[in-house]
Amino acid sequence: MRGPRRLAALLLCAAAALFPTAVPAGAAAPPPVPGTLQGYDIGSVFSAGVSSGGYMATQLHVAYSGTFEGSAVFASGPYDCARGQLATALNACMDTVQNLQLTALEQATRDRSARGQIDPVENLAGDPVYAFSGSADTTVKRPVVDALSDYYGRFGARVHYDRSTAAGHAWITPLGPNSCGATQTPFLNKCGTDAEGALLGHLLGSVAAPGSGTGGSLIRFDQNAYAPGGSASAISMGAEGFAYVPRSCSDGARCRLLVALHGCKQGYTYQGFGTRFVEGAYLNEYADTNDMIVLYPQAAATGTLENPNGCWNWWGYLGDTAYARHGGKQIEAVMGMVRALRGTGTPPPSSDRTVLSSTDAEDGYVKAAADGSGAAVGTLEDLSGLALGRGTDGKVNRTVVSFDTSRIPAGREIARAWLTVTRSSGSGDPWASPAGNRLLVDVRTGCFGGCAVEPADWSAPASVAGGARIDAFSSGSAVSADLSAEAVAALNRGGTTQFRLGFASAPAGTAYLFVNRDTPVTLTVEYR
Repeated sequence: MRGPRRLAALLLCAAAALFPTAVPAGAAAPPPVPGTLQGYDIGSVFSAGVSSGGYMATQLHVAYSGTFEGSAVFASGPYDCARGQLATALNACMDTVQNLQLTALEQATRDRSARGQIDPVENLAGDPVYAFSGSADTTVKRPVVDALSDYYGRFGARVHYDRSTAAGHAWITPLGPNSCGATQTPFLNKCGTDAEGALLGHLLGSVAAPGSGTGGSLIRFDQNAYAPGGSASAISMGAEGFAYVPRSCSDGARCRLLVALHGCKQGYTYQGFGTRFVEGAYLNEYADTNDMIVLYPQAAATGTLENPNGCWNWWGYLGDTAYARHGGKQIEAVMGMVRALRGTGTPPPSSDRTVLSSTDAEDGYVKAAADGSGAAVGTLEDLSGLALGRGTDGKVNRTVVSFDTSRIPAGREIARAWLTVTRSSGSGDPWASPAGNRLLVDVRTGCFGGCAVEPADWSAPASVAGGARIDAFSSGSAVSADLSAEAVAALNRGGTTQFRLGFASAPAGTAYLFVNRDTPVTLTVEYR
């Protein structure tokens, strides 16, 4: 299906004329306007990114190679280089202290393809890939990018590797305010070259000279609509994303789509960074003259040490073990945006996902002394919500919620499941008292006692203790880590499943939060 397009691109690339590099006056873009992602006549789809955005661009390309037909990457390494480990990310995929084990990464990719966790690797053969490594980049060292080029070559991709520039760690653009060798905010470096013309020429086969970048519309849209559970912040993405739509695409022309992914410390909400990447990447200028929509998803920093710099998820933070394959929370959010722009899909939930709301009449919380004595059902649910942590009365609170899990379609294998909770109010930080405290999720097949909350639920045995965790959050909604395999197996496909939320250690002093005063807790189940 994709072979003729690849052949045409290859022939066009061979015949493409080289455009002299223009000298732009400065970053320009129309002011963002609120809107939604509408469907357009989109043919080819590509990804591009820098640093963590480069890793995400590769993850999108490899995981969904049936959709993405090529990728452009500045300063990052091969697919799933980190293998879910932050130490590996730092020591093998940025530095070269550890061997990144390229042959093992290749085999892991082929194994995932065989299991259907990513699209068939055969799709990668012939795909155009542009890779860039600056000789002054000490953040992601050159051997790591060398490995990216080698990795793609093993699958038959057509790699153009630019390693001729003394650039620092940055996206290279004629609009960059930084000198070429710098590694500093805003990580947009000017090197006297037109890297965008080069990468787009390789991806598209030929490219028209850039325009002004102001002829289309810059749409600001709600990313929550595409995040699992409806909360972008819970998966370390911003509430708002952007899409530059040229007038020709709005008028019905057949267009391409480029998903452009910023790096760490370049997201819209990171310390007031704003739209500098959107305006300075020098992609909107080419979009105007090449019938190309540019989608700019936005990652965001967490309030914890999981992701303080607003990087894309390429090492498995926030408990997302599927981060680099089908079902990865950020990957699926971006894919939802792509489908919306192509007019081939709607925001989550999808046909392979069920979102269950907890049964309000059976939800509640129980308070007791730290040793479990003197347990009693809490009475502030209607006023404040479901309580967790140690309250002002010195009691330790645990919350119990019920779900009718018989609604999960029969005969379907559950791939993953998670809870979403919404903070209503609170005082203190129960995750920090004691330091490293964890909010754990116990799972009970059926009910802990009777299905209505009762005092004994505080300490009743669970079918699976600690089947998931919920990391610290101070506002909005939070998504738990995926339920463990044992917890998934404990879901009662014939009736009720109860979940008990409680901190692993009783906070030393008053430190609590109330959740879900006005909305139910949700359980999202994906299946195949």
